[in-house]
Amino acid sequence: MSRSQSRSSLPLGLLIAGLLNAVLGLLQYYGCAEPLVPWTTAPEPGQAYGNLRQRNQFASLISMALIAALWLHAVHGRRVRAALAPAALLLLVAAAAATSRTGLLQLLLIAGASVFLAWRERRRGPARPLRLPHPLVLVALVLAYFTASWLLPHLAGPEVEGMLARLRDGAPDAHSRLVLWRNVIDLIALHPWAGWGWGELKFAHYSTLYAGPRFVEILDNAHNLPLHLAVELGIPAALLVCGGFGWLVWSARPWREADPARLMAWGLLAVIVLHSLLEYPLWFGPFQLVFGLCLGFLWPAPAAAAAPPRSSRVLPLAARAAPMACALALMAVVCYAAWDYTRISQVYLARDQRLPAYRDHPLDQAQRSLLFEAPVAFARLTLTPVDLANAAEMHALAQRVLHYSPEPSVIVKLIDSAVLLGEADEAAAQAARFKAAFPHEYSRWLAGLPLADDAAEQPQSAT
Repeated sequence: MSRSQSRSSLPLGLLIAGLLNAVLGLLQYYGCAEPLVPWTTAPEPGQAYGNLRQRNQFASLISMALIAALWLHAVHGRRVRAALAPAALLLLVAAAAATSRTGLLQLLLIAGASVFLAWRERRRGPARPLRLPHPLVLVALVLAYFTASWLLPHLAGPEVEGMLARLRDGAPDAHSRLVLWRNVIDLIALHPWAGWGWGELKFAHYSTLYAGPRFVEILDNAHNLPLHLAVELGIPAALLVCGGFGWLVWSARPWREADPARLMAWGLLAVIVLHSLLEYPLWFGPFQLVFGLCLGFLWPAPAAAAAPPRSSRVLPLAARAAPMACALALMAVVCYAAWDYTRISQVYLARDQRLPAYRDHPLDQAQRSLLFEAPVAFARLTLTPVDLANAAEMHALAQRVLHYSPEPSVIVKLIDSAVLLGEADEAAAQAARFKAAFPHEYSRWLAGLPLADDAAEQPQSAT
């Protein structure tokens, strides 16, 4: 595959994926997705996220597809450009259906940058071809978005919340990012140099009693990449990573770019980086893939990439075989991960949904896992009753699992085992943290009621 073909495959793939998910999202928004299950999900009317995890990820895909459409407009002729108009309109309507404030920020960024580039093209004179639409057409993208945001909920029914209502009302106080970020900053202040450790944010959040408001959910990501790096790895590491990436961007001078493919890559990176300041898209494979491909397009710089080789000799066989060997190794890792995940996930399925080989005693067959040891330990803890005979073993297991998922079912096992071992002070301290982190579940536990635990999928049964 030539370099030009490899460049075109990314925007074409993004545009196709964006359009398909836009259709699915609109079907979900109007409650018409049920016939397509299990190929997609069927949420309540007014929810649109296609086949992605949630609406902000859906909005980021739509934004990247819109950038891909602008690239196609820049490099193709009139016939392709005419077909892009309805595609762009569909993407804008789907973005409005997502009701994502992150998506709105991304759209404003795309429209603003595109208006600047289109204005710059026209300043350079008529001798050069115009690649982007007129700046007024690009401004109209934002007007079309707000028109769709106003119209969609009126067509869906009074119970559907629109984008304008989300902008007005915001998130509930205890669920807002401002509360979340304040808690994370408090945690950074406790361990500013080395951080709490990679993957330890949820345990740090559970184990800390804040003086002010507390984010009410299990907090496993800071919803801001620099803050997340700082809380888990420490401020110096966060400055090194973010500063290094910022230096690379500054050295590349993206504002001087004229090549459409490189401008597209910068736009895709900007969408992902903006999303990373509000959530954690780089924790998910599709966004990691796009991010890595964009870095591959942008570095090395064109001058370095186009430099003639020092020797005309054919590369040694080993050098030419290295990419294929890496690809095969990566495929092997992916296949192993898929196999390991399949067998471990059987514990979390009802008996009639399991594979035949794992239908009985799946936990016994899932004890050894290189990649999913923590979910196995979580399953063993939550499926094993605590008694005097196993209190010490369960106490040690609960302490480990608490770092993986500090949720009510784990906390209760830790408290019960501590009581049986005579560790009254530890049981009291864990009860205080339980009350602060999950007041509703704590009240049910005190009353002897089942835990209303929606924090994670629970294992089903060992038999």
